[in-house]
Amino acid sequence: MAYDTLYVIVTGAGTARRVPGLLPALTTLAPRVVTLLTPNATRVVSPRELALIPGHQVVESYFDAAILPRPPRGVVLICPCDFNSLNKLAQGIADNLELSIAAEAIGRKTPVVVAVSVNADLRAHPRATQSISMLRDWGCTVLDAVHLGNSLTLAPDEEVVATVRDALASG
Repeated sequence: MAYDTLYVIVTGAGTARRVPGLLPALTTLAPRVVTLLTPNATRVVSPRELALIPGHQVVESYFDAAILPRPPRGVVLICPCDFNSLNKLAQGIADNLELSIAAEAIGRKTPVVVAVSVNADLRAHPRATQSISMLRDWGCTVLDAVHLGNSLTLAPDEEVVATVRDALASG
């Protein structure tokens, strides 16, 4: 049985500006798509802008009807995943709604896809390497940052969509 819920968790990486272009493809993959922005993500992309894209629901509170009484089982996509959220997730820190949903998914062993978006210096930080390794050991699929010219950036949209499609079908 495939999963019918996809959580799209957006963090504060600069590549969060790509999410409005990525969401239309993601909304075709599951009957129910829930988008959540970390507090830092709202400094990069507007929840209002995302709410205008059809086919998903933006959730901003623990009290939203879409996730009460508990968020339903589903695939979690953290895209983009910035340095801060990557390391919090690997340390089991769930100090906001978005990371709480991801942590619960890891605990119940439902698919979690982490699309890392950090610059080269942050990617070279030993903690980033340890966090990526730890998340993979826990069963998460990690799409590492990719080279684009002389810098690192979020994996291509097509790769993100294909990975999520596979994860949704794995249920």
